[in-house]
Amino acid sequence: QVQLVESGGELVQAGGSLRLSCGASGRTFSSYYMGWFRQAPGKEREFIAAISRSGGSTYYADSVKGRFTIARENAKNTVYLQMNRLKPEDTAVYYCASDASRTLVPSRRAGDYDYWGQGTQVTVSS
Repeated sequence: QVQLVESGGELVQAGGSLRLSCGASGRTFSSYYMGWFRQAPGKEREFIAAISRSGGSTYYADSVKGRFTIARENAKNTVYLQMNRLKPEDTAVYYCASDASRTLVPSRRAGDYDYWGQGTQVTVSS
């Protein structure tokens, strides 16, 4: 079992930056793909970014490519999401999730992730 806890969400003005963190329990963090998703009111949960087990490969949704960066520190059991040039449409609850599958690349589908954090609210004002 993996427990994930996100932090770092807050109210920020458009154009600003935030860094989200997600801490994981357990000693097998480096064996999981990690992903970030978000969900705005009335919308489906949306893939944002994912990172390989080593951190050497990253994957992004087109909507955030060039503005967001995912990274991980396996020694600290932590994955990060650096968000720059934030827009009002980035407002959502942001979730981190882990995927223990042995596929070649991490999934972009929420249903493929095994464990989820409780979410952290990011609000971008215009």
